[in-house]
Amino acid sequence: MIRRLDLLETADDGITESEVFRLALQHSIAELGCVGGAVYLRGPMSALRLVSSTGLPSSVTRAWEIVDQDGPTATARSIRSGRHEWVAALASDLTEPTAPLLSRSGWFAVPLVYEGRAIGAITCLTGDNEEPTPEQWEFLTSVAEWTMNRLDKVPTPARLRTDLDVTPVGTWDWDVHTGELLWDQAAMKVYQTEPGQFVPGVETWMKVVHPDDLAGTLAAAERTIRTHAPFEAEYRVRRSDGGYTWTRASGHVVLDDEGQVTRIVGKGWVSDAARSTRDALSRALRHMSDAFLSVDGDWRITFANLEAERILGSADEQLFGRNLWELPALRHVPDLEERCRRGAAEDTAAGLDITLADTGRCYDLRIVPVPGGLTVYFTDVTDRRRREAEQAEAARAAADRASRTAELTTQLAAATTSEDVVTAVAQRVLPPFGAQGLLVLVLEDEKLVHIGSVGYPSSFLKEMHGAHGMEVSDTGPAGQAVLTGEPLFHSSREEWAEAFPGPGSRPPTSKEAWAFLPLTASDHTFGVCVIAFDSARRLTSEERTLLITISALVAHALERARLYEAELTRSEELQQALLPRELPTVPEATAAARYLPAGQTSDVGGDWYDLIPLSAGQVALVIGDVMGHGLSEAATMGRLRTALHTLAALELPPDEIMGHLNDIVSGLGDHAYATCLFALYDSTDGSCTVVRAGHPPPLVVRPDGTAHFPEVAVNPPLGAAFPPFETTELQLPAESLMVLYTDGLVESPQREIDQGMDQLAGLLAGEADRPDLAELCDSVTAGLLPGGPTADDAALLIARLHHVADRLVASWALPEGPEAAGEARRHVREQLAQWHLDDLVMTTELLASELVGNVIRHASGPIGLRLLCSGTLVCEVSDASLTMPRIRRATDTDEGGRGLQLINALCERWGSRYTPDGKAIWTEQSLPDTAEPANADADANGDGDGDGDGPAGSPVTAS
Repeated sequence: MIRRLDLLETADDGITESEVFRLALQHSIAELGCVGGAVYLRGPMSALRLVSSTGLPSSVTRAWEIVDQDGPTATARSIRSGRHEWVAALASDLTEPTAPLLSRSGWFAVPLVYEGRAIGAITCLTGDNEEPTPEQWEFLTSVAEWTMNRLDKVPTPARLRTDLDVTPVGTWDWDVHTGELLWDQAAMKVYQTEPGQFVPGVETWMKVVHPDDLAGTLAAAERTIRTHAPFEAEYRVRRSDGGYTWTRASGHVVLDDEGQVTRIVGKGWVSDAARSTRDALSRALRHMSDAFLSVDGDWRITFANLEAERILGSADEQLFGRNLWELPALRHVPDLEERCRRGAAEDTAAGLDITLADTGRCYDLRIVPVPGGLTVYFTDVTDRRRREAEQAEAARAAADRASRTAELTTQLAAATTSEDVVTAVAQRVLPPFGAQGLLVLVLEDEKLVHIGSVGYPSSFLKEMHGAHGMEVSDTGPAGQAVLTGEPLFHSSREEWAEAFPGPGSRPPTSKEAWAFLPLTASDHTFGVCVIAFDSARRLTSEERTLLITISALVAHALERARLYEAELTRSEELQQALLPRELPTVPEATAAARYLPAGQTSDVGGDWYDLIPLSAGQVALVIGDVMGHGLSEAATMGRLRTALHTLAALELPPDEIMGHLNDIVSGLGDHAYATCLFALYDSTDGSCTVVRAGHPPPLVVRPDGTAHFPEVAVNPPLGAAFPPFETTELQLPAESLMVLYTDGLVESPQREIDQGMDQLAGLLAGEADRPDLAELCDSVTAGLLPGGPTADDAALLIARLHHVADRLVASWALPEGPEAAGEARRHVREQLAQWHLDDLVMTTELLASELVGNVIRHASGPIGLRLLCSGTLVCEVSDASLTMPRIRRATDTDEGGRGLQLINALCERWGSRYTPDGKAIWTEQSLPDTAEPANADADANGDGDGDGDGPAGSPVTAS
């Protein structure tokens, strides 16, 4: 507060009254956070006159220009009491012109005291209806004192006492019931009446008013009494020399307790100068270049200038008094009346365009509300609107091109293949330029090779493909654009012929105009993009610049796409190299598989599958999934598959194999994981040993068509498991389907894995006897992945499991003495004779004799012999020892060590494996091409011996 008072003290001594009042109001309002304020001074006949205001709109101050000194306002009370006054929100039924605001806001006032008498007040309107604090009252009193001190320094010190008397604005008070009319001295001067001649009645006023203006002025007073609206009138008053002076008057009503008008209090002043100004303005309007009309509240024309007469085609006397939209020139303007009324109803200036049917000219019709009617302006905007339309069309075209360029940029950024780039250019470049052809050529082996096109005949494209591309030569525009790196534009076939007159350089198609845009990236031009038109077309410099810019975007996108395609090709080749090229053909199972890579990505996946032939009618079915995508995951998959092949060839039990795989994955790091399912199937008895590490369970489809997921023990994924692994033994009927899959086949963001597994079972139910497993794989993948590749890789392996017929398996128990070798040879001769394999008898006898001799010499326990004829001839000898034979090179002096060498030389392959009771050593020989083991004459139960009681032979002790 002190700072504000100090700031006021710095004001110049020569400032005017109005500046003093303005500063006092501004600082008072700012300090107390008020919404507005005013300064009032005493006037004659208990009237307080507004002399300054801040923050209050004219619509409010007009009603408060004169305030009753005897009223309830804070201003009146402060001047009457000579003290500061606070008035809170008053009752809403207050009979006071200020009642609407007084009923919602608080007011406070401090008096302006001159020579001990309150001559006025500073009044402020609060926004929170709270009385000022004592400190604020002290500040306001100090501001009032400063105001009076400053007014004393204004020239003519007695101004406050005399200014109200000499002001050219007079005050009047009219009692509407008695007709009594009171004037102050200023009003007598305004109305040319001497004080001695004044009689306080309305008749005195009527005598000085020009007769032509009396009726309209009285009508305005009657309207004010009837509607309580402010009184406004302009009329002429007789001067003492017999002439007349124009005056204006305004006022407001004072109501009694019943809401009836008792008085009208107002002011009047001479308006000759304003009238002269209006006359001059009227002459200016009459001759202004724009058409101008003035209409009353009923839309009747009261004034029209010369330009309006010319435009509307009527003389002034024909326009005056006529309705605006009934004029012949405006009668056919659509919805003119509705549009004008709607604009005027908003009580703000409104504009609309109209076109006159007679001339076709376009005019901006602007409606401006004024007191007592409307003014209407007509501005000829025909040329402006045409230019605006042309500019708008050009702007729309530019915006469309910019939008399509932005969309092209976005689409090119997302493009991953050359086809994507060509599609983006065709969709986003050809339409805005009105082009119909697109041809994209890139350099390969010193020739321009077509990689994408739109709008070119297939015969032309076939010719290009047949020639393996176009020669790069400067005798044609495409080659020249590539060699020089500069774009070429030909707007017609004649321009092409003029630029390249050679006989072999004529346009190859029916196109009529071209833009050859070199594709340059990393300072290397590797191709050309050809934009073609079906008709002659000359591109503007702006269009050429835009096309050159677009070609740079296309070049970089195409370079990225081609690099991506090359990377994708290498990734796919790597993936295919890591997966089985084809599944082996084995008598134990018929299988087919599918691998579906994830989406359009160069990151290969870690899904794999395999079918591994083992010994003695056994086969391993494997599927796995390395978590993640990328070359590292693919390498891990390759390592696991190789390791699994090696471990399976050693014929280790399934749980041990999974334990070794777990060690491999654990050694790759803390975040390396993989899932795997290993199923060891024995075709001789239909048993299947399954172990799974974090992988979905297998699906079994029985020959009767029923599909189910068997209960298989669950182990953690590889890399997170702690051996030993739990296995599950299954017994599967012959010709059942064993279905292995990865989670990418049955799980997606839109489908839970359980739902996918149910859908897989539904697709395969009843399909056990379907002969073509490859077609079955295709139908399954199409049913589960109808949209093609997904976010994850997917692998599927379907195997139909076969049983070896009983007649093709023969087994015997042998004695544990030396006679076992002879017994074994006898069983071999007899069984191979039944199988018509006489050519293999000698070799097989020798193999069986060596195997049995090896057991007798180095092992112990019961000795078993088994022959298996299924694709190959397997001779197997088992014992109770866990010691595995190891082949070694025997020297010339060694007495032993040559048995395994002999076995290795006599058979195609041999090996050993652990059994529940010990171990088994086996050999495998190929069957002769003419071999027909007892398939043709098999008996009803399939044992091949014709007697229906199983394989021929029984254990016999050899001598």
